[in-house]
Parts: sequence; C-alpha cells; structure tokens
Amino acid sequence: MASNESRRVSDLGTLKAFGHPLRMKLYRALYIARQATASQLAEQVDEAVSLVSYHLRKLADHGLIEETEGQGKDGRERWWQTSSKGLNFHDEDFNDAPEKVATHTAVGRLSLDQRNELYRRFLDTYQSWSPEWRKASSSSEYLARLTAEELAALSREVHEIVDRYEEQGRARDEAGDTEGRENVAMHLYAFPFRT
Repeated sequence: MASNESRRVSDLGTLKAFGHPLRMKLYRALYIARQATASQLAEQVDEAVSLVSYHLRKLADHGLIEETEGQGKDGRERWWQTSSKGLNFHDEDFNDAPEKVATHTAVGRLSLDQRNELYRRFLDTYQSWSPEWRKASSSSEYLARLTAEELAALSREVHEIVDRYEEQGRARDEAGDTEGRENVAMHLYAFPFRT
C-alpha cells in the first residue's frame, strides 16, 4: 500500500464514487489481495473484466486505489493496490447538506449489507471450516451504559488492538509464515440506542 495510514474521506464526490456496490466489493477484494489485476478481481466478484476495469479506474480517479509500480510483465497488464491502509468516513464531514447526509447514510447501509452478506456466507459454510476455525470465530453482543466520551475511548482502544493484530499478521504473512493463515473479517458496531 502506498500509505500506511487510513484515509479520511471527506468530500462528497469521493464518497459517491466509493458508494457503488461493485466498487465497494472491489476495494475489499483488492485490500485483501494487496495487489491484483482487473482479471484477478473479476474472477473474485464474478463480473466481466471490462466492467471491473471501468470501476477500478473510477476508484483510482478519486485516489482510493493506484497502480502498482513494476508488477506488469509486458506493459499491458495493470496491477492495482489500495492507496491507503483503509478508509474512514465521519459524520461531521457530511452533515451540512441533505444530499451529503443521504449519501453518507446510503454508503453506511450498503456497507452494512455487504458485511452482513459476508457473515451470512460464513454461517452457510460454517461446518466446512475446521474445528479450530469454528472455535476461533466469534459472534458477540455487548450492552453497556456509557457516555459519548467513554464510547469514543472504547472505540479507539478496539481499533488499536485490531490494528496491532493486522500489522503482525501482515508482517508474518509477508515473511512467509502462511501456514494456516486465512482472511478474517471482524465487524464491530458501537452505537447508542434507546429501548
């Protein structure tokens, strides 16, 4: 990845560009693969290479992904990578106009739908995973009474822990420690609610 930092998306154009269902899937697939061609990604998302190439270029137009230097063997093959460690979308960047609020909400809902689909696929194939992986997976709900400041602190701490494990896993994977290593998704939502 070009940047080891997460990118804060704060403009409506970039949010709209990312908020397309296929682009969100492609970004996730590219993030996991670290580097890939349109052909490789097309296989993963079951779409035509030409359509995938179009959407990759749209993501690149907004700086969300970029071409990887020195990967193509013949100059025709374009390799892509994400341009940052991840993406962040903050409410305060999109709450000053109805169109921004609506787009931010729509992207959040689409992201939730795709995460739910990913988890549904895991549940549908649960028995095909080894006992070790079934035991390691988790699904939890925590209900606490917190202030906004306490929730913000909790969220920061959780992100720091996940970042630490992700960095360790990536470093070990790159060093050749690939035995038993799988892609892992961790979805965590923290939000206030009233009964």
